[in-house]
Amino acid sequence: MSIEHLQQLDKIVSLSKARGFIYPSSEIYGGLGAVYDYGPMGVELRRNIRDHWWKAMTRKHANIVGLDASIFMHPKVWEASGHVDGFNDPMIDDKQSKRRYRADHLIEGLITKLEKDGKHDQAAKVQEALDTAGSRKGLCEDLEDIIHEYQIKSPDSGAFDWTAVRQFNLMFKTQFGAVAAAGDNDGIYLRPETAQGIFVNMKNVMDTSRVSIPFGIAQIGKAFRNEVVARQFVFRMREFEQMEMQYFVAPGTDEEAYDAWLEKRMNWHLGLGIRKEHLRVAPHPEDKLAHYARAAADIHYQFPIGWQEVEGVHNRTDFDMTRHQEFSGKKMDVFDQATQSKFIPYVIETSIGLDRCMLMVLCDAYREEEVDGEVRTVLKMHPALAPIQVGIFPLVKKPELQEVASKLEATLSDHFTVLKDASGSIGKRYRRLDEIGTPYCVTVDFDGLEDQTVTIRDRDTMQQTRVSMDQVPSVLRQKMDTWAP
Repeated sequence: MSIEHLQQLDKIVSLSKARGFIYPSSEIYGGLGAVYDYGPMGVELRRNIRDHWWKAMTRKHANIVGLDASIFMHPKVWEASGHVDGFNDPMIDDKQSKRRYRADHLIEGLITKLEKDGKHDQAAKVQEALDTAGSRKGLCEDLEDIIHEYQIKSPDSGAFDWTAVRQFNLMFKTQFGAVAAAGDNDGIYLRPETAQGIFVNMKNVMDTSRVSIPFGIAQIGKAFRNEVVARQFVFRMREFEQMEMQYFVAPGTDEEAYDAWLEKRMNWHLGLGIRKEHLRVAPHPEDKLAHYARAAADIHYQFPIGWQEVEGVHNRTDFDMTRHQEFSGKKMDVFDQATQSKFIPYVIETSIGLDRCMLMVLCDAYREEEVDGEVRTVLKMHPALAPIQVGIFPLVKKPELQEVASKLEATLSDHFTVLKDASGSIGKRYRRLDEIGTPYCVTVDFDGLEDQTVTIRDRDTMQQTRVSMDQVPSVLRQKMDTWAP
């Protein structure tokens, strides 16, 4: 990651706080690592992204319905899903700095350095050792051997003074009820993903919604992972929000459905106004697939921190439904009227993090432009996502201008999110709304009192157009509907 890219991320972090998108949580007490609160502009932006996703999933697909499952679930759910035994990361501690690292990430860092230094044969040798880790003594022991063999030092302290590698479970565990039973080691978990709530409710949804194979269940909700290395602003957090859809299909139709949903999801990101050159599909190699997957691909965005996943699309086969049938003792097969057959459905999953998606929108929209010798900071985001879509500015604080501006505000607020602002120079007001992504500003001046016109100023071009007051709603709607990045 270059210094320039780090500086760009720092600017986005600074702007996010200054303009009310994202605040450090509990800041008056010094904050809490990798925990953030969303301010007035952040709340609106997140709501708009949520609505855009929900509409794309449920309103445009008659066979996809919604669900809001509980954060708390029976502990056996997580045994069946494999999270209790397998939701772990191999961690190692630097004894001097007290920093904790993922052991495999340290080794991957060495491989990257060797490749950069032109030592391709040695890099290939280390890569082979990493790929086969777990096949000799065990995963932790094998990773530890690689770190010791190649004398991998701590990125933080530069020391070679490590603890042993050990597995660290990523689920948050707590107690259910006022008093935990003596000797009760089971406890209960904050859900690490929203998918399992969908799987265990599949039969309920089928029985009450008159849906049949193929069909989907969509859900938006909080998930929690005790990430050891939570970092990079809201990209990786311990509390986050997921937007997931599980699509249930007949065996044999899963590959076609997987391909179709991967294409649909990429088109959705483009529909957000994200620049095409900043997106790519990264299929998972067969030897890197999750234990439940037949096929998987990530949709990557080019963040300032590099290409990173914003969404995953997975062919989960019948793994989840078979496991829940086994652990619950309840039948998870369905009867397909079309083929007159019974089967356990396969699942195609689309899973996107709302927080990462919001960061993607901010990063892609962020621009710095030189205007009249000064730097203009502007968020050129899709008008449908903008927290405030229309700014209304009386040129000065005169009662007659304020009255017209208030009438416009009342009219436009039925169609758009609107902010009326009369404080400061008109130039400073434009700049403030540029920085929160407001696509259009309507200015009321004295000439307009005479001829019943106003000025509409375009965020992206800064061009101003004179428009009759009664045409303002239709002109703004036409501009928003035809906007292109």
